[in-house]
Amino acid sequence: MNYLPIFLDVKGKKCLVVGGGDVSFRKTSLLVQAGALVTIVSPEIDAAFASLQGISHIPERFKPSHLDGFLLVIAATDEEATNELVSKEAKLRNIPVNVVDNPGLCTFIVPSILDRSPIVVAFSSGGASPVLIRMLRGKLETMIPHAYSQLAAFSARFRASVKTHITNPAKRRIFWENVFEGPIAEKVFSGDETAAESMLQAMIESESRGEQTSTGEVFLVGAGPGDPDLLTFKALRLMQKADVVLYDNLVSKPILEMTRRDAERIFVGKMRGNHTLPQEGINDLLVRLALEGKRVLRLKGGDPFIFGRGGEEIEKLAEHKINFQVVPGITAASGVSTYAGIPLTHRDYAQSCVFVTGHLKDNSMDLDWEMLARPKQTIVVYMGLQGLEMLCAQLIKHGLPENTPAAIVQQGTTPQQRVICGNLATLPGNPEIKTLQAPTLIIIGGVVSLRKKLAWFIPGH
Repeated sequence: MNYLPIFLDVKGKKCLVVGGGDVSFRKTSLLVQAGALVTIVSPEIDAAFASLQGISHIPERFKPSHLDGFLLVIAATDEEATNELVSKEAKLRNIPVNVVDNPGLCTFIVPSILDRSPIVVAFSSGGASPVLIRMLRGKLETMIPHAYSQLAAFSARFRASVKTHITNPAKRRIFWENVFEGPIAEKVFSGDETAAESMLQAMIESESRGEQTSTGEVFLVGAGPGDPDLLTFKALRLMQKADVVLYDNLVSKPILEMTRRDAERIFVGKMRGNHTLPQEGINDLLVRLALEGKRVLRLKGGDPFIFGRGGEEIEKLAEHKINFQVVPGITAASGVSTYAGIPLTHRDYAQSCVFVTGHLKDNSMDLDWEMLARPKQTIVVYMGLQGLEMLCAQLIKHGLPENTPAAIVQQGTTPQQRVICGNLATLPGNPEIKTLQAPTLIIIGGVVSLRKKLAWFIPGH
């Protein structure tokens, strides 16, 4: 280690910043945020400093006497000689000094900070690669949501009580691990601290009596249309927590690989003519695993509540009083159309958009054709590949012109994406249709004609 990482309490302490430009403003802002009493030494300072509360300004060039009485000093001028003087004089007085972008003149460095107060994470390369550090901080920001600050503050209120009731350090550690990885933490994250407090008190009392409690939870998470970059932060966090993963065939392999490595994975997908497990069986399996005390991830392609049967699953969980969370995902209509360069609405082409399922039942489609055949409307059809010919014929029969633009997209947002365009009359007869592999999405309406203009600007093109 080139530097000893420490956290310094500067609340109410006098700190000096030499320099009045943009870099000085950033360092001063950081000190003010930490509660320091900051004095700026510079002949002039930027107007931005007026937005900071409680700072003072000495409109002079730096002199060694300016250092008297300060806890630390930061030099942030564009004059090398001034920065060297600040460093030299501060070291003579044993005052910690930082010279921006010059580690050789520093006795301490200011790290890159991830602030989830009271949790604070500091990153540093000792000045070797600041850009890399900023990138690493960005990656960790996705793994530590802002809600962790609430969780830390919540747990702080109960530290003394837990220590009193659970005197064994090892048991106390396990207790807190169960809190931070279980339903109590999720209640805090969702803003329901009243319920979290009630659950925590019950858990303390149970532990005090020597009782073992094991409460499971189910996460219904939308995995989106296939591109892992479209996952939400919350989805990724819960994917890393689950003990068991139930996933369907619409979940792409790269997304499945982002679940916990040691989690048990159970495929419960439904493919045409081959249902690995009927929906009722999936519902029962979710209940059984949760009652065993496991954290269960129900990972669904797209969004759980848009043709995902998520509503049926949470009904069953509610009947058994099992804690659950539902995390929305980017539904295929939105994600796939975007990556295909087809906007779902446009002032000149469509003022409304309708989502329907196009799967065949008894070799027919039970759809409201008159509603679908309205003008100035985009129709998005899920699971419609096998019924494409019938779909197009019925829409023409009920009033849509034969030349209404239409497109079918294979495995949208993934490297396997293919887009075939035509119209209601020509699309079903396109020989390429026979080579498509599910999942596919059909988009019908005037907006499809915009693809030629927009596709070049869409991710993946």
